[in-house]
Order: sequence, then structure tokens, then C-alpha cells
Amino acid sequence: MSGNIVYIGIGSNLGNALENVTGAMDLLGKLPDTRLQKTSSLYRTAPVDADGDDYVNAVAMLSTTLAPEPLLEALWQIENAFGRKRPYRNAPRTLDLDMLLYNTDCISTERLTIPHPRLTERAFVLVPLAEIAPEIVIPKQEPLSILLERVKNQKIHRI
Repeated sequence: MSGNIVYIGIGSNLGNALENVTGAMDLLGKLPDTRLQKTSSLYRTAPVDADGDDYVNAVAMLSTTLAPEPLLEALWQIENAFGRKRPYRNAPRTLDLDMLLYNTDCISTERLTIPHPRLTERAFVLVPLAEIAPEIVIPKQEPLSILLERVKNQKIHRI
């Protein structure tokens, strides 16, 4: 299937986080008109600007013919299937699926900002993204190597 190349950040720190992340990867591959192309290794990270247990994080690369808004809806359905609650900003979560990049598009709507607004500030996104797409160019950003250097002091461990 050809289509749009989309990168999804995956994270969990409630319940069985490891099972939540791997289960989400499975469901991403079952979305309509979508193929799961690559997944990163799983990483353990401390919460950033949040509280709770450590997170399990990963990044998935999809090829899809879904437009950004329908894809966002599908991601929210997967989160809800895992019992995602949103009691407050950055609350611990059973599953978080963030659309990081959609091709090289820059999108700004009430519900969606692409590239993800904090993508370049988080090792738990940049490290797994670099693992599966080392040559990626993030629109309107410096090269990935510079972005990775900036987050090198954030603790992240491959599981």
C-alpha cells in the first residue's frame, strides 16, 4: 500500500504498560487502509512534566491513506479501548498515542498540531524515532542529530 507516511508516538505508565504498548502496536496495524511499516524498540523513561510510574515508550511508522483527522479519531478509539482517562494535563495514562509527523506536512487545527509541538523536546520520542528513521527531516527543525544532542541528559533505556 502506498500512502501517507505517519509516525506515531506510543506511551503507557498505568496498568501493564508493556502489554499496553505492544497491544497498541498490534491495533495500529489493523486500522483500515493502513499498514504498520516499522516499530522501534521499547524504551523505559521517567515521566517528563508529569507524575506517576516510569513509561514504556515506542514509535511506530505507518503507511495510510487515512487523512489526518480520521486517523486522529482512530488513535483516540484505540486509546479509549485501553481505558484512557484524561483527568488533567499530563496525567498518568494507560495509553497515549500521539501523531508526531504526517508526511512533511505542517498542520494546525483546533484538535491537531503536526509536527507534534513537543516532539523535539523529548528523548522518549526522538530516540525511538531516530532508531526507525535515522535520516528523517522534521519540518522547520534542525537536523535530528542536533535535536538528539539537546535531549541526551534525559534518561531513556531500551527494554
